[in-house]
Amino acid sequence: MNLLIKAEKKIVYQNLSEVDFAAALKGAGLPDGLADMLANSDAGAAKGGLFDDSHTLRKLIGRPTTTLTESLRSVL
Repeated sequence: MNLLIKAEKKIVYQNLSEVDFAAALKGAGLPDGLADMLANSDAGAAKGGLFDDSHTLRKLIGRPTTTLTESLRSVL
């Protein structure tokens, strides 16, 4: 089932700059240091900082990893 249908509301993606994302997080009440750290982490992830093609997790858990789509299907 489509995640948007399940949510029963329109979900709008906004691609924010690191500075704007930090400001939004601070506006939502997060402490400055935490908001800056999360925005910086998100910017790094967007540049591929979390990519890993080593299959280490698969080797550690002894089975194929689950995709985000598969995980969502199992709970929706």
